[in-house]
Amino acid sequence: MLAASVWSLLIPAMETQRELGGIHWLPAVTGFLAGNLVMICLDVGCRQLSRKSGKTLSPNMLLTLAVTLHNLPEGMAVGVVWAGSDGSLAALYGAFVLSVGIAVQNLPEGAIISAPLFASGKKKLHAFALGAASGIVEPLGAALTLGLTSVVRPILPYVLSFAAGTMVYVVFEELSPEMQKGKQNFAGVLGMAAGFGLMMLMDAALG
Repeated sequence: MLAASVWSLLIPAMETQRELGGIHWLPAVTGFLAGNLVMICLDVGCRQLSRKSGKTLSPNMLLTLAVTLHNLPEGMAVGVVWAGSDGSLAALYGAFVLSVGIAVQNLPEGAIISAPLFASGKKKLHAFALGAASGIVEPLGAALTLGLTSVVRPILPYVLSFAAGTMVYVVFEELSPEMQKGKQNFAGVLGMAAGFGLMMLMDAALG
């Protein structure tokens, strides 16, 4: 999630803003902070509702929400690339490569949701369905962008960086503390490093 936030969201946000003109880093900073702020508000609000209802909030719910929010601007990015294609072979190839890259990286992103759900006691089919459902918003985002390219493209850098902010919040608020539970070992750190390296490779090679 950290690697996807950087290579799939923040860097493309700055590159898109540079193409649009203006301060290229401003949307990345603004959207990133806004994403964290919104997740904090959601977290606090959900915990208050949970206390009132007597039910504890599952960390998997925040994780699912963050990944789903992250997938929407990815779909929008694909829609922008296809809509901006001039029909040339090079442009179509670039749009196709981006689409394939995002599709491939959705496999570990779906596993990020499904694996913890299965480990918490959910049935395999239920955990798989929730992981797959988080990616449904991508074609919706692409379709929306194709129809509203002139409206969506100027705010796309903010949307991309907003999604990055939500994902980073979940990593440090929910996943990292869970990773450190139990006796001290390096499995969590090694897993994080392996996951970061894998996503970085996929984003750099396929994006």
